[in-house]
Amino acid sequence: MQTLTILSVLGVPEIIVIALVVLLIFGGKKIPELMRGLGKGVSEFKKGVKDVETEIKNEGEK
Repeated sequence: MQTLTILSVLGVPEIIVIALVVLLIFGGKKIPELMRGLGKGVSEFKKGVKDVETEIKNEGEK
């Protein structure tokens, strides 16, 4: 619930400032690589969760 409170405090100007700081730190060429890596990480996490759910389901059927 605390995360929801933190996100509700951020408005459009704050998000723009954060985006500009990220752009200045990493540069325009590195951001696509970072996002690609983040996307791969999220997809691997989802795959892992799905595998664990499948294992639990299979153990319940035995």
